[in-house]
Amino acid sequence: MWTGRGVVIAFAALAGLTVVAFTWLAEHALGAFFGFQKSFWWGPLVWMPLSTACIVWLTTRFAPGAAGSGIPQVMAALEPQATGGARRLFVSMKLTLAKTLLTTWGLLAGLSIGREGPSVQIAAGVMHHARLWMPKRAHISDHSLLIAGGAAGIAAAFNTPLGGVMFAIEELSKRAEQRSNSLVLVAIIVAGLMGVSAYGNASYFGIIRVEGFGPALVLPAVLVAISSGVAGGLFSRLLIVSLSGSSSDRLSRLRRSSPVIFAALCGLAIAILGVVSNGETYGSGYAHNRAMLENTNDTSPLYVLLKYVATWLSTWAGVPAGVFAPSLAIGGALGNDIAQWTAYANAPTLIALGMAGFLAAVTQAPLTAFIIVMEMVDGHALVLSLMASALLASGVSRLISAPLYPSLAALQLLRVGKSGQTDQGSA
Repeated sequence: MWTGRGVVIAFAALAGLTVVAFTWLAEHALGAFFGFQKSFWWGPLVWMPLSTACIVWLTTRFAPGAAGSGIPQVMAALEPQATGGARRLFVSMKLTLAKTLLTTWGLLAGLSIGREGPSVQIAAGVMHHARLWMPKRAHISDHSLLIAGGAAGIAAAFNTPLGGVMFAIEELSKRAEQRSNSLVLVAIIVAGLMGVSAYGNASYFGIIRVEGFGPALVLPAVLVAISSGVAGGLFSRLLIVSLSGSSSDRLSRLRRSSPVIFAALCGLAIAILGVVSNGETYGSGYAHNRAMLENTNDTSPLYVLLKYVATWLSTWAGVPAGVFAPSLAIGGALGNDIAQWTAYANAPTLIALGMAGFLAAVTQAPLTAFIIVMEMVDGHALVLSLMASALLASGVSRLISAPLYPSLAALQLLRVGKSGQTDQGSA
């Protein structure tokens, strides 16, 4: 029993360190892109479609299970249909390596993607590998390893151990014994500590200064929550329809018949959006969000729309990529816009509420969203407001769209038993 626990904790630490290394690669890749873009404003018009096409070709040819966010793959691996060899379609050390390299290339290309969703699949692949080193009588299930790995990815990616625990409870766990497994919680915390060890206790976006908190906040906060819920719900529904491959329009047919050409066209469109926005829509949106919170950036009124479309196209193209970071950027910009429209004095407060609201609306995991944002901005004075915004936005989203990740996980399960393993519709 103790040997099994030692193996789990050791692999949890390894999973956390893997995500830390992935984070380092992703940040340097994105920095290299912005350096290139500043020197050659026209460069993305060539580099981005070429990179997107190459990434999609490599993904479909060698690692179809790495396409998309990575969270649906882990959820699919937890289903009863995914047993034995079928589980390797969704999580494995091969997919961990492929996801790391291909997502890093996507950020090097400047696509509007995030690294947090991929971190879930990356860490789950490392943790699942622990089963090969487990004593036969350890009584630690593959499900527990996958849940611990997936949640550890969130904990290490955001430097938010509590967010990882809530993600395990709200998104990955379905059975009571999975929710109460203390070893799973220990593994998540250990992986999160790897991120803390690498980056310290510094918050992802710094500290939010709450000023003038009172009745004046009520109307703007409600507007932020409802707007985030509507926009996030529509975004979630758009992704489900686009990635399901069920539409019969010309672009969907092109995606099915010529995914590489389709990816190149998506890359070109994203590059054009970046040129129109003076580079604001490129990348994950982290720098843009931080600048808004620090009140050092004047956001274009079109940023929300342009970032929205750029993120949708980046995901629809079929590259290995997540939507967490772009969702935070879109939600933060939406909160900033409402702060300007309502003349609310403390814009960072509404930015944080928009971040929590939009992320909750897209994922329909309100508790995870509010805890992640709370830990990322060190906004403990906003705990109740963040929770209310996330819950209201998620409730509005549920009226518009089915849950995003369970829907995509169901599409992933269609790959079980298929021989080609090249289904682009399950991205």
